[in-house]
This record gives sequence, C-alpha cells and structure tokens, in this order.
Amino acid sequence: MPRTPIIPPGSPPPLAPYSPGVVADNVVYVSGILAMDSNGQTIGVGDATAQTRAVIETIKSVVEAAGGTLADVAYNAIFLKDYADYPKMNAVYKEYFPNNFPARFCIKTDLVKPEFLVEISSIAHLKK
Repeated sequence: MPRTPIIPPGSPPPLAPYSPGVVADNVVYVSGILAMDSNGQTIGVGDATAQTRAVIETIKSVVEAAGGTLADVAYNAIFLKDYADYPKMNAVYKEYFPNNFPARFCIKTDLVKPEFLVEISSIAHLKK
C-alpha cells in the first residue's frame, strides 16, 4: 500500500525521525503533535489552553494539507502531563470538535520535554 508523508509549510521541526502526518489508503495518520512553532520553540509554556490550541491548529494543518478537514477526524489520542489540565484541554477541544465527536482516549504521562503539557495524535478518514 503506498503512503505519502504530509509535511505542511511552517511545520515545527520533528524531534525524532517522523513525518507530521502520513496518508495511506485515504486515511491520514497524524503523529503525536506538541505545541511548537516553526522554529521548534515551545508555545504557551505553562499554559495548557494555549498548548491545546497550538496542537489542534497543527493537526488541522496536517489534515488540510492531506485534503481533509477536522470534520474528517475520527479518532484522537490525548496525552496530558497533569490531569489538572483536563478541563482546560477539553474547553479548547470542544471549540474544534463541537459535535459528532471523534472517538478518543486521554491519559496522563510524561511528555518528551518537561515544558510540554499536551500532546494529541489523530486519525482522519478522507472522502474518496
């Protein structure tokens, strides 16, 4: 099955060997996205609201570069450094996914750098 890496313009530099997204068989797999700007600097240090917004905006750019929209997202895996940030993350999440909610899970875990508070990975199904 052929697969196509998706790297939107202005994407943050990867912290490891991966693509921000990959399309395979009309499915977009979005890597775990962290709150970074195009220079790799952390966005919203100490602010889960700002980080969630930055993460979902990056997910949106990956899905759109693949030809879809956030409405095509069927699944999100959410990772939080601290469950105290769950209400903040959820408030922003509902702005981007206001209805027909994607399936998801949310766990508490350490993230790759201590300043990161939120990481989200997504799967979107493109229309054929």
